[in-house]
Amino acid sequence: MTETIQRKEPLLVIVGPTASGKTKISLDIANTYNGEIISGDSMQVYRGMDIGTAKASRAEREQIPHHLIDIRNPDEGYSVSEFQQMAKASITDIAARDKLPIIVGGTGLYIESVCYNYAFTEVSFHEDYRKSLMQYAEEHGNEMLHSKLQQVDAQAAERLHPNDTRRIIRALEIFEFTGKTMSEALQAQQKQSPYTLCLIGLTMDRQLLYKRIEERIDEMMEQGLLNEVEQLLAKGYDTDMVSMQALGYKEMIGYLSGEYDLDRAVYLLKRDTRRFAKRQLSWFRRMNEIHWIDVTDGNFTKHLQHIHDIIGGKLY
Repeated sequence: MTETIQRKEPLLVIVGPTASGKTKISLDIANTYNGEIISGDSMQVYRGMDIGTAKASRAEREQIPHHLIDIRNPDEGYSVSEFQQMAKASITDIAARDKLPIIVGGTGLYIESVCYNYAFTEVSFHEDYRKSLMQYAEEHGNEMLHSKLQQVDAQAAERLHPNDTRRIIRALEIFEFTGKTMSEALQAQQKQSPYTLCLIGLTMDRQLLYKRIEERIDEMMEQGLLNEVEQLLAKGYDTDMVSMQALGYKEMIGYLSGEYDLDRAVYLLKRDTRRFAKRQLSWFRRMNEIHWIDVTDGNFTKHLQHIHDIIGGKLY
């Protein structure tokens, strides 16, 4: 009796820092390979947060089906384990229809959790401990809370922005009640993918990337980022929510609350986005299976052909 060998589902993943050109390339690839796109961004899940999260446009989403966009209200929680579960379901659904699942994005932990089927820690929530850390942050500031994480888990601190208090507190909680850091837990995971996996990474000259980031932010302001934030606040969404601490939103909130003028808000957004891009690259550089494409020269046709060659060798 012959044993049936079950073929792994194919999965193409396109990663890279913000403003590196992932959307344009992913749309072309999806058209070519009859693919559907799964957003790998932790903030594009929120409804009404379109400009600041650089979602694909309505026209682009009509051209190619997109998944895990606009599935939560800004006051609703969303975790990496939820993303993992929903992304895996989307992959299975897309592959079952003989289409190619394509994850596109820049949230490293979210993407890696799916690529390698991470089993997340079973450490339960400790409400009193969490409240004590929240109180500490309120009294001493987010930077001081972030420095606590820096002392026990420098790798996690490098990945997390000081305003990402929810994830900082979770990382401190894991260390407090297991004696192991979140980074150690992630490194202990088996790097064996349940998929036939092809990882593509986009990179470019750092100064060019920073220039593109600044140009994108200028475009966001022209498109109405400030008005988008005003509308969210008018709906009653609290400024302390995780969603409202996202890049683009917290800086505009600072301006609207009178902390600084609009020029300062835009300056801070550009600065923090450059820092975020640096953290993204640091994360992805640790993923050894990524095939990197340097897109500095802007030769779109050449880069697409390179990607086609890689996909052909890995998936077809």
